[in-house]
Amino acid sequence: MIAIDIPGFGPLALEHLVLDYNGTLAVDGRLLPGVAEALAALAADLSIHVITADTFGLAREQLAGLPLQLHIAPVEGQAETKLAFIVGLGADKVAAIGNGRNDRRMVEAAALGIGLVQREGGAVATLAKADLVCTSILDALDLLRHPKRLTATLRS
Repeated sequence: MIAIDIPGFGPLALEHLVLDYNGTLAVDGRLLPGVAEALAALAADLSIHVITADTFGLAREQLAGLPLQLHIAPVEGQAETKLAFIVGLGADKVAAIGNGRNDRRMVEAAALGIGLVQREGGAVATLAKADLVCTSILDALDLLRHPKRLTATLRS
């Protein structure tokens, strides 16, 4: 668990990390360099879940051997599926990271929602619902590995 009390934002007691795959952890279906190591390090503190429609069909292969649970979601109703997934985990215990329009509802509902703008871009609807925005998945994951960085960004 990652616990931190951010002045003006409130306490976080995170048990789960829920991530989109394409555009978040991967580009064109291929895991970005350094992501596997960062996820492995975070797995000591958080239960990690990747939820994706797996557009390129490579998620299972690319994530093999990592300490996480992969959930392949149906193509239709992605935003609702992702939202229902984090609600089922207990949204108040979830950090969610995504870049696509279908990530907007989970990012908004999560205790901590992080929007990304990387090579595949970031949907404005998702960025508007996020608590903060990063330009690198490694930077986003490092916020969780070094929670005082969250305080620096989110306090008011």
